[in-house]
Amino acid sequence: MTILEFELGLSQLRAELDELQRDGNGSPGRIERLKQRLKNETDAVFAELTDWDRVQLARHPDRPHTLDYANWCFSGFIELHGDRNFGDDPAIVGGPARLGEQSVMLIGHQKGSDARDNLARNFGMASPEGFRKARRLMLLAEKFALPVITLLDIPGASPVLEAEERGQAWAIADNLLTMAGLRTPILTIVIGEGGSGGALALGMGDRVLMQENTIYSVASPEGAASIVWRDYKYAETAAEALKLTPRHLIELGVIDGIVAEPPGGAHTDGQEAARLLRETLTAQLDELTAIPTASLLEARHAKYRAMGVEHLRRDPTAGKSGPDEDGGPNRG
Repeated sequence: MTILEFELGLSQLRAELDELQRDGNGSPGRIERLKQRLKNETDAVFAELTDWDRVQLARHPDRPHTLDYANWCFSGFIELHGDRNFGDDPAIVGGPARLGEQSVMLIGHQKGSDARDNLARNFGMASPEGFRKARRLMLLAEKFALPVITLLDIPGASPVLEAEERGQAWAIADNLLTMAGLRTPILTIVIGEGGSGGALALGMGDRVLMQENTIYSVASPEGAASIVWRDYKYAETAAEALKLTPRHLIELGVIDGIVAEPPGGAHTDGQEAARLLRETLTAQLDELTAIPTASLLEARHAKYRAMGVEHLRRDPTAGKSGPDEDGGPNRG
């Protein structure tokens, strides 16, 4: 299990509590006191997290991925393969499933569960055939009147030459065009990293939500630091400047809500994270499926046309900061 630096103290408390509960050596009173102490210290640590800390949590290798949630939140998931053009891309998975009594089309980015799986799935960095597969499933959902649920967890689309030769930018743009006019509800949840165009290709939802410890950004902090300040060592500063956490993005009007995670993050209790996610998905889907299709499309178009406009009215200088004379961050 990977333990982040700010989690060390919490991890030790969690291990002590697990040992007492497993061996049966602790009195009920002692166990309850330790549980309360763990809760209090978890609350204190997470109240002080920086945006860079949230980046580390979003990337945590033990966070549940799309296929985990497919098993824990849904029933009857059947994975479909291939883009009917070039091939299959395991970095994007999808297929029909049931959320309670509601049939849906589930589509999501899929990182690997271990080193070998990560290599097979290209660390979740999808290729054009993955995006085209997703589009095929969206159109299938529209044909059978299935709501679409997309789960976002991608550092960015595959940057290799072969992906560009096979139409990476075109595939992403085609997905955006398709989602803009898709005549069925679209519910989007960021469950890890929401990186750049690779996230947008599945992200044009009627409702866009983020789990509590996730990120959504035009670029990774390292990439932004390398571009703006010409040195990736400014990644922590870039994470603050990018406003990539749920707290910032809901203020900016980019997302519509935040999905709670278990204390300590989704990686500490995947089953509880799935329960919280399932409750949110069910409630949101009940609302979206009650909206007539014409009204749904009208609201979707208005949502994305208005995005960012109010913020620019309030702050016309937004986004104009840059490097100072020595190449470092301009904090003035």
